[in-house]
Amino acid sequence: MPQCPCNPHGIITDLFMTYEKLIEYKGLELKKADEADDDMLALLNETVIGAEGGMQYSMQNIGAKIKAYGSDIYFFTLYRKNSLAGVIGMCRRFTTTAGTTYSSTHLRYLSVKAAFQAESTILPKDAGTHFKESFKHKLFSLFSKPYYLSDGSEESGEKHVMYAYVESKNERSKNLINQAGYDYVRSFLTVAFSRFTPKKDPRVSRLSPAEYPLMNEKLKEFYSGYSFYTDEFNFFNDKYYVLREGDEIVAGVSVIPTSYKVVSMPGVWGWLLMKVMPKTPYMKRLFRPGEFRYLVLSAIYCCKGKESLLPDLFGSVCAEENFNTALTWLDDHSELYDTLRTNRRMGTLNRILNAKPGLVYASFTNLSADEKDRFYESPAYISGFDFS
Repeated sequence: MPQCPCNPHGIITDLFMTYEKLIEYKGLELKKADEADDDMLALLNETVIGAEGGMQYSMQNIGAKIKAYGSDIYFFTLYRKNSLAGVIGMCRRFTTTAGTTYSSTHLRYLSVKAAFQAESTILPKDAGTHFKESFKHKLFSLFSKPYYLSDGSEESGEKHVMYAYVESKNERSKNLINQAGYDYVRSFLTVAFSRFTPKKDPRVSRLSPAEYPLMNEKLKEFYSGYSFYTDEFNFFNDKYYVLREGDEIVAGVSVIPTSYKVVSMPGVWGWLLMKVMPKTPYMKRLFRPGEFRYLVLSAIYCCKGKESLLPDLFGSVCAEENFNTALTWLDDHSELYDTLRTNRRMGTLNRILNAKPGLVYASFTNLSADEKDRFYESPAYISGFDFS
């Protein structure tokens, strides 16, 4: 029987892309690709996100977001008899935790076609126990080790952090990530902002590129006590807005226009959003299930004692960008979460929102016990771009 992987270093180049074949056995192929082709994008765009019994939705414009990651994203693809069965997207970046910067990989996309979600439909029927175990080991190592250590070797001694966001009700994803060796680290919740008629505030303006370095330093200091902090997309598409008092920047936020299509939403909350709000004159401005448009709020900044100004900033940004709703994701044991979730000026949607927590899972390579502890003790920074 061929060993697994039987062709670990086969670099293949075709007219459109380069990929590395990791496993090839009786119609089963596992490959690494440096970019997403049309088949991969089609699968990701078709993917319904969310656990059964909870809200389920599909993201829009995934291709544009993948393009924004540039060369810092790569993919593992699984084929069964030349049919694409699944895609895993991995984003390379540097993250900072409690003042220490780590080489990191964020598991951004995970999609498996429904027809192949059972192990028996992916693996060849006559695959022996040795191959099955070897295949599982290879697959899970892709989740838990940086790619250059995917054979399980840790001889380089380089420290690395792999992490992923998982819905608390998605038992299948939690089981998969646990088998890959990830540990539960932190939890986070959705915070909403809404206005029926948002208005511009004269104190709010778009930050000029010349001020990006200064703003980056302010954000670095603001999130110095956090884990997983990254400045990768702080100024994405030059849409960072600030609120000034005189010449001083007292609050700021990065905004990313986003949309998704809601597939299902059970319960009273679902009934309100799917049936009532779209037919109510004012409420339908906040939510349209055919295409739920909203701004992602990321890299939020605020001077101490100026937290009450954040709704003014968010409202002005919504007016500027022609949106009625904005969402952000915050560690539910952070001061920023407490500040915004309890603010009575965040709007109607925030008051009726009943979102389930998201979970941060991580796998650590060559980190000491003390270093790992900082990830459990520090609130997690949730990159808004990863939810856009």
